[in-house]
Amino acid sequence: MTAKKILSEGAFISISDVTVALCAVLVILVVLKSRKRERKDLIPPPGPTPWLVIGNMLQMGDKPHISLTLMREKYGDVFQVKLGSLLVVVLSGIDTVKQALVRQGESFAGRPDLYTFSAVADGTSMTFSEKYGEGWILHKKICKTALRTFSQTEAKNSTCSCLLEEQICSEASEVVDLFMEFSRKEGCFDPAVPIISSVANVVCALCFGKRYDYNDKEFLTLVQINNEVLKGFATGNVADFFPVLRYLPTSPAIKTLVQYIKRMNSFMERNIEEHLNTFDKNCIRDITDALIAKCEGRHDEGKKALLSNKQIVHTVIDIFGAGFDTIIAGLQWSLLYLIQFPDTQAKIQQEIDDKIGSCRLPRFEDKPLMPYTEAFIYEVFRHASYVPFTIPHCTTADTTLNGYFIPKDTCVFINQYQINHDVDLWNDPNSFDPERFLDESGQLNKDLMEKVMIFGLGKRRCVGDVFARFEMFIFLTTLLHRLKIENASGQTLSLSADYGLTMKPKPYKVTISQRL
Repeated sequence: MTAKKILSEGAFISISDVTVALCAVLVILVVLKSRKRERKDLIPPPGPTPWLVIGNMLQMGDKPHISLTLMREKYGDVFQVKLGSLLVVVLSGIDTVKQALVRQGESFAGRPDLYTFSAVADGTSMTFSEKYGEGWILHKKICKTALRTFSQTEAKNSTCSCLLEEQICSEASEVVDLFMEFSRKEGCFDPAVPIISSVANVVCALCFGKRYDYNDKEFLTLVQINNEVLKGFATGNVADFFPVLRYLPTSPAIKTLVQYIKRMNSFMERNIEEHLNTFDKNCIRDITDALIAKCEGRHDEGKKALLSNKQIVHTVIDIFGAGFDTIIAGLQWSLLYLIQFPDTQAKIQQEIDDKIGSCRLPRFEDKPLMPYTEAFIYEVFRHASYVPFTIPHCTTADTTLNGYFIPKDTCVFINQYQINHDVDLWNDPNSFDPERFLDESGQLNKDLMEKVMIFGLGKRRCVGDVFARFEMFIFLTTLLHRLKIENASGQTLSLSADYGLTMKPKPYKVTISQRL
């Protein structure tokens, strides 16, 4: 059989077929070689060698923000670690983080597909799980507009019955009364209880149009549920790092977290259903009403509502969480620094006496007039760094940062703690010194203030960061306007904290006395 070759199966292939096949193989080899040459330019970020199965999890220890800050010294501002099977790129350094979150903002604006995030809202939470895109941009715009409805700048034309400044000032006065009540009953006391009560009432009033007594059962249950949900996020979830576990029988820890999330969602749904039934566009009672008003009777290109009821529920949950834990932690840390550094407290009180006086309580308009007080708040943000990482980001497309290739859908950690303790930014970063933010004339150094990382940057920056700063200012100045706060006798203070999504100081007690 000339020009024929018999194969073992008895089939026949012509020489011309073999020629075509060989040519095809050569083309494939050329393409593969070309791609290999191209991929030489796609350098992955460096990082420690991962162990089998667990990756670099053991290297994280019980203080991941410290461990990853130390790794940055060896691997630079962009490096990668493996947490179980999850590849994580860690970003440090203010310039690198600004490049990623601001200049390349769209590329880093996603959220990773973590089991914990999906348990929260099935993709409808603007903060945790909704994918970045036109829908998310619209969702955030509606949320920001609803929040602005309650700002003092909108007050003249607002139909709202619950304005932000009035509510914060009212609750700040209430927390002073609670401090005095606790002092009468107990002498020295843990300030966390009255702080949690008053801050939670601000956000309850803004979100639901109601406030609670600090020992109200429904109120205490809500606070407990929120704390447990945040605790669940803080400890992390093994199913986030080992996705196969999502399909196995649920562990007790995951079950507990999901149960608390369902209880929180149920509480929100009941309140929002009540708002939908009693909604009056001429009387906007709270943020829930404002969100309904923005969506009521309006449709995007006539196809669907701007926000579904489910999205409204999770937007309220997002606002509740943002206005709750971060501010409570900030105030707990602030009081701890005030009793640790009494000279600092005296300087703030002198500024209060000079700029506000004794005849009235602080207002929003006083904030720009009190640079030392604001410098103190920023130094608390920086030194405590009690939000050590932003909520994880995710790349929305293949991208390059600092010369390193980062594929689409890569989980990204932003190390805010490292930036706030970077020796290249801060002189003696481990020292607590509010005056680092003041220039020679005693005015604020705004360029330096912008380098403090606490609320994130770019497209995923916390929508309530401005309100959080105002709330901390009013609470602190109202407390110090009326009270002197001191360390409890014989108590040794600690500025260390256990790691978490939001890090709280270790429990401590204070004593108070009224200022004359």
